[in-house]
Amino acid sequence: MERSSQKRATPEPDSEPQPSGVSMRSDRSKKDIIDFKRQELSAVKKDDVSSSQSGLNHQPELDSIFKRLEDNIVTFVKNELKKAQNELNPDYAEESESHCEDEEVLDDEDEEQRRSSREAFRKIIVNFLWKMKQEKLAALLLSKHPGSDCGYKLKSNLKKKFQCVFEGIAKPGNPTILNQIYTELYITEGETGEVNDEHEVRQIEEISRKSGSTETSIRCEDIFKSTVGRDKPIRTVLTKGVAGIGKTFLTQKFTLDWAEDKTNQDIQFMFPFTFRELNLLKDKKFSLVGLVHHFFIETKEAGICSFEKFKVVFIFDGLDECRLPLDFHNTEILTDVTESTSVDVLLINLIRGNLLPSAHLWITTRPAAANQIPAECVDMVTEVRGFNNPKKEEYFRKKFKDEGQANKIISQIRSSRSLHIMCHIPVFCWCNELPQEIHQLHEK
Repeated sequence: MERSSQKRATPEPDSEPQPSGVSMRSDRSKKDIIDFKRQELSAVKKDDVSSSQSGLNHQPELDSIFKRLEDNIVTFVKNELKKAQNELNPDYAEESESHCEDEEVLDDEDEEQRRSSREAFRKIIVNFLWKMKQEKLAALLLSKHPGSDCGYKLKSNLKKKFQCVFEGIAKPGNPTILNQIYTELYITEGETGEVNDEHEVRQIEEISRKSGSTETSIRCEDIFKSTVGRDKPIRTVLTKGVAGIGKTFLTQKFTLDWAEDKTNQDIQFMFPFTFRELNLLKDKKFSLVGLVHHFFIETKEAGICSFEKFKVVFIFDGLDECRLPLDFHNTEILTDVTESTSVDVLLINLIRGNLLPSAHLWITTRPAAANQIPAECVDMVTEVRGFNNPKKEEYFRKKFKDEGQANKIISQIRSSRSLHIMCHIPVFCWCNELPQEIHQLHEK
């Protein structure tokens, strides 16, 4: 059946309604049914569409619209290309200030649209620079925008990943907000250098006793900052700690604070890995860039194929769980971040500084596995000592909002020397039935 190209005639007031002649299976009949359900809204839209279509039927007017559109796009492209060129100019700081004076003041919505358009076009520029084999210029341009769309997405996804944690034995649907319960851990620079063969409780007691000594303590957010008397920049930090002492929570808090724009905003990208995840890739091959793309898809979507110009932090949590053959003495040297090889070769060359020597690395481990990393590859060794006595009480007051309940728990912990020592390890503070357990231990 042929469709009529003319508009449906409106019946005269006195005339009988006539059949439409349109099949109920036709597209027009479907549209009529939808319009019938949304009479008022569709009437407005119909008028708008009809008026738009009638306007677009005039080719000269359509040509005029697209000529103005072309002029606007060309002007936008020229301006953004000029800005990109200026940003790659060593004197960009001075020139950018003069450009800022000419910027028009926009409301929030228009400003967001302009930012979005600029970021989209910047991706196009970067992609074309890559195709033109101008990798250095592409990386430099990206480094000028640490708060780009890629950075926003990465931080947003890391916040979602680390804002909730499971304490002790994970129970579905029962996560804990990290910032609500996180209590500062005691971290020291250096290590004891002693081999302790005593019973684990005595080891914990020894750690607890040393936490009040005159050792240099370090705050989590300052892990890569040089301390007094240290001239060499810190690239690689190895953090030791017994099981359950809080090493993983420490790295999660470090990452979350960065993602929430609270600390270390000079860092442009932060990539947290666990050795459990890396173990699953034992038989696969990646380049370093490919490995980052595999775990952090935002960087791939942004077209970032080099990280030399960025300030980057790699976090590798749980070296003691590593099942990769980390042979630092018989592994080929690799310097190309785009060359594919096994994951263990990537890690060895990254740790040695052959790959991305400008990057910062943070590796956590139990003491027994720490010797897998050669001493010459580590700039600073730190040790997590858990909660000191004041922090034990602070944790329980955060965990149990009822002040009376928190006071009772703290009082019972103080009354048991063994329990008080054990609570130095955060994992012993995570039992959901802690009040009952404490009461039973106290009775014994």
